Amino acid sequence: QVQLVESGGGLVQPGGSLRLSCVVSGINFSAYAMGWYRQAPGQQRELVASIGSFSFIEPKLADSVKGRFTISRANAENTVYLQMNNLKPEDSAVYYCNRPTSPWANWGQGTQVTVAS
Repeated sequence: QVQLVESGGGLVQPGGSLRLSCVVSGINFSAYAMGWYRQAPGQQRELVASIGSFSFIEPKLADSVKGRFTISRANAENTVYLQMNNLKPEDSAVYYCNRPTSPWANWGQGTQVTVAS
């Protein structure tokens, strides 16, 4: 069974930066595309970034984060990252990692990102 462990969230000032990490175990990580989702209170979960199995494939970003966020992966470490720059209060949410298509049913605990002054 796949295990997803997100980390790196916290309280950040508007305009600040944060890097989230997701460690994946239980599967051949390099064989799967990966993505980052976020869910704010009262909102549905949305996919904000995705990256394919091969690093030369251009990652996809939601319009709301394009130009500010970057997704990357380190296959040797079974880890996918989300670099978040110029953070805004509307970025506040719990962030999760999972496959961008056919996501695994067992979501991780997520990591809380709060952008506030």
